[in-house]
Amino acid sequence: MVERFVRERDWNQFHTPKNLSVGMAVEAAELMELFQWHDADGSAALMRQTRTRRAAGEEVADVMIYCLAFANRTGIDVAGAIRAKLAKNRRKYPVRTYRGRFGPDAPRVTAGPQKPRSR
Repeated sequence: MVERFVRERDWNQFHTPKNLSVGMAVEAAELMELFQWHDADGSAALMRQTRTRRAAGEEVADVMIYCLAFANRTGIDVAGAIRAKLAKNRRKYPVRTYRGRFGPDAPRVTAGPQKPRSR
């Protein structure tokens, strides 16, 4: 679908790895911008708003389109790359060590992000 869209417009000539990777970053930044200056609860609340949810969906689509165009242009097997990366991450982050944690020494979190503690 993405490859046909690009081919119909003769955009392959512009789709260098550099241009496509920059495009990914720009679109990811546009997604991040929707949540700039909001804490975790505020960003979750924003996603319950139709306008924000629609805008976030469009930005996610833009990021994915660039990712797929990059993979198409460079010959990356997306499914194979995902399988390999998940296998690597399973070894790197074993469930018994990382379940409910973002690091081996971090406290376990069971229900959403924790608020910073006052000292």
